[in-house]
Amino acid sequence: MRTVSGATDRVVVVGAGLAGLSATLHLLGAGRQVTLLERDPRPGGRVGTEFADGYTVDTGASVLTMPELLDEAFAAVGQKTAERLTLVPLDPAYRAHFADGSTLAVHTDAEAMEAEIRAAAGPAEALGYRRLRQWLTDLYAVQKDHFIGGNFDSPLDLVRPELAKLAALGGFGRLGPRIARFLSDDRVRRLFSFQSLYAGLDPQRALGAYGVISFMDTVGGVYYPLGGMGGIARAMADAAEQAGASARFGTQAAWLERVGERVRAVRTSQGERIECDAVVLATELTTAYQLLGIRPRRPLRLRFSPSAVVLYGDSARSWDQLDHHTIFFGERWHGTFSEIIHEGRLMSDPSLLVTRPTATDPGLAPAGRQVLSVLAPAPNLHTGPLDWARIGPAYRDELLRTLAGRGLTGFAGEFRVRRLVTPQDWAELGHAAGTPFSLAHTFAQTGPFRPANLVRGAANVVLAGCGTTPGVGIPPVLISGRLAAARITGR
Repeated sequence: MRTVSGATDRVVVVGAGLAGLSATLHLLGAGRQVTLLERDPRPGGRVGTEFADGYTVDTGASVLTMPELLDEAFAAVGQKTAERLTLVPLDPAYRAHFADGSTLAVHTDAEAMEAEIRAAAGPAEALGYRRLRQWLTDLYAVQKDHFIGGNFDSPLDLVRPELAKLAALGGFGRLGPRIARFLSDDRVRRLFSFQSLYAGLDPQRALGAYGVISFMDTVGGVYYPLGGMGGIARAMADAAEQAGASARFGTQAAWLERVGERVRAVRTSQGERIECDAVVLATELTTAYQLLGIRPRRPLRLRFSPSAVVLYGDSARSWDQLDHHTIFFGERWHGTFSEIIHEGRLMSDPSLLVTRPTATDPGLAPAGRQVLSVLAPAPNLHTGPLDWARIGPAYRDELLRTLAGRGLTGFAGEFRVRRLVTPQDWAELGHAAGTPFSLAHTFAQTGPFRPANLVRGAANVVLAGCGTTPGVGIPPVLISGRLAAARITGR
């Protein structure tokens, strides 16, 4: 594994999202002196929480899986997750409603999930689920240490015994057809393949290797931190400061002072000069390149994931159909991906995720009220440069009517929308192509082919975050912080 050369005693980490915080904790654990810079007044990045009028609202990622990666980060500085956070396992992890009126819950427990599938689709489908669960488990075991959790110096690093095992498992085939080998009921297939959309991919076309995301959700389990998702970042930041990090919030890195290929100091927008031996840029990938003053040398241009329209709000009413996470699948599920990924159009038959965190943590809202959000996948601004200022409000109303027509009676009137976020809003927050989901996990942007965390021409700079390896989602960005730290410490 290649590492940063020369002294690495003083490290500046730019960006206090989960990747930057993970890098900070692992660097501190290896004895480095760390200064953490964050332009926003609080940590969190894409995993944030806001507080207003007695409501606690998660404004970014809402699905937490693989909490053992948090255990790793806290353990680096001699602390424990349980000392900082109360994580509640969600059961069901999701509830899904289908166009034919049927409902299925996703349980982490194998026996409970098998019983759910048997009741809805029969014993043969339940047996297929057991076989699928084992396949997902084997898939994760083969990938976790080297393909997901390892640094790549070149594509040749793929050539190892695990590669043959991954190929034998069907990791280089297509996810949709592979899952169809185990399951025949289209509803059940959706429950174990929709997760590839997190990676910006059509389940029918995603590599089978991305079944690991389904493993994380359906076998590893989904959790919620009491007090809101932003509590994860606050806990990590507090642990870092207790371990000796100097955290500067409301402080933006303006430019990097370089001598040859080495960064000698980070200059802030306030005019401060912070000397350093190494830098971790845990920012949006395009922001990192701007700070470095370089353009990536790639044969193919970067491809970004689809975006999302999100409605944030609250209600005095609850609906029996809603658990913590509830998916409303449209009838034309497969056509949805072509519309938002390739055609740059809004979904003609929307599939929607409704999140009600007050189902788990009632204290997030005043007594008798519910916190709700509605997420609708949408084309990013490269694929679909739509006039969101004009169509955003109309699309909001359409989504509310859609949910009311799918069983949430009165939803359009009872749900008070406090904020509408569109791809244009994501772009104004600094997310390239107007998507919070960064680069799509196409084959050309996976593993050693994803933008590397070491940058040519910048000898002591390392990247972290969802734009670099291993990719998008809370588990990958926590890993990316650890991998970035390893490039500096050699561990």
